[in-house]
Order: sequence, then C-alpha cells, then structure tokens
Amino acid sequence: MMITLVPISALRQHEQILDKNLMRVQRDLVRDGMIKDPIIVDQGTMVILDGHHRYNALKRMGYKYVPVYLVDYSSNHIAVAAWRAGEHVTKAEVMRAGLTGDLMPAKTSRHIIPDRPHGVNVPLAVLKEKSHDNKFHP
Repeated sequence: MMITLVPISALRQHEQILDKNLMRVQRDLVRDGMIKDPIIVDQGTMVILDGHHRYNALKRMGYKYVPVYLVDYSSNHIAVAAWRAGEHVTKAEVMRAGLTGDLMPAKTSRHIIPDRPHGVNVPLAVLKEKSHDNKFHP
C-alpha cells in the first residue's frame, strides 16, 4: 500500500460537505498537527471517494498537497452504498458527479474499500510545499 502526495488542485469532489463536519475536521487537524487518514481517490479520474471534509479543510487552510490512497474504482473489490435507508447510489452516479461538478448531497455515498489505510499520520508541514519524496509507506 502506498500513500502519495498530489496537488490539492488535482482532486475532484463528488459530494457536498456539511459545515459542522468541516469545522470539526479542521479543529482536529490543527490539534493533531497531522492528517491521520489519507483521502481515497480514483486513480484514473482523481475523483474523491472518501475524505471530502478532510480535503476541504486542508484546502481552506491553504495546503498545497494532500496525501491520497489511489484505487481503481472500476475494481469489483470496491463497492458503493447509500448512507440513508431507502436510497440507492451507483459508481456511475459518483463518477458523473465528480466529473461534471454537479455534486451529490453530503453523505450520499459510502464506499467499501478493502485494506483501507488508517493511521498514516502525515505531518501538515509536509503538505505545504513539494520539497520531499512524495510517497509514504504506512
């Protein structure tokens, strides 16, 4: 498993965010001085699958790079479900939202990703400028 730093400007959202969650995530980042979990991103399109609030908090705080875990979203090992009962969401809808910018409501999709990395603990200082090796091995 490899975590890669990518320019924050390269990523594409597919969901809106909740201001309350954004503020909590931003407070946690400042308190911890690091991002604990990478943002999960489709390697072919750079659409964010998981981590919209982390992405937006880092962007709002002026960081230039984001730690990401790149996955092949077309893989049968990755699934998507709806957070809310009675709703349905597909991978095609997620991709369409990410590629067109017509964002889904916050907390619409829940991705099931095997071997999802946790606890990579990338210091925020590393995300300011690209003057380092851009690969992390948890």
